[in-house]
Amino acid sequence: MRIYFAAPLFNAAEQRFNARLTWQLEERGHSVFLPQRDGFEMAEVDTDARPDTAAEMRSRVFHLDSSEVIAADLVLAVLDGRVPDEGVCVEIGIAWATRNADRGARRIVGLKTDSRSWLPYDALNPMVSEALDALFSDEADLLAWLSSLANGESDGTEEPS
Repeated sequence: MRIYFAAPLFNAAEQRFNARLTWQLEERGHSVFLPQRDGFEMAEVDTDARPDTAAEMRSRVFHLDSSEVIAADLVLAVLDGRVPDEGVCVEIGIAWATRNADRGARRIVGLKTDSRSWLPYDALNPMVSEALDALFSDEADLLAWLSSLANGESDGTEEPS
């Protein structure tokens, strides 16, 4: 399964978490696009190929990541924090809108291992939670669900346990 890994990636702890979970997904046979590793990072670009302006850089990042979201079979969104990362929210929106526009089968799943929330009665803003096909609070449950989906034991529509 082709997975787009939507997650914050701005500090060492986030990057380690993303890399570790990506490794677990890839060990199970999934192809994962992890922006911190596979995306357009200015520090890794040849000096001659670097964009001339910040606007050009933003455009390259947006277009590459958007095209990878659209090409994915599944978007996995890490939603930890009091509120999810704004980039992750945009990626969820792109996945949801394009899936519904082309009546595709792309799944959108969330992983929220963090107990902090924006409201006392709901872990996520409804504009995020209602775009998700499933929400997991544990990595092991997510990995088990993906395995059952990949093995044809599930169609992915049941609620996670």
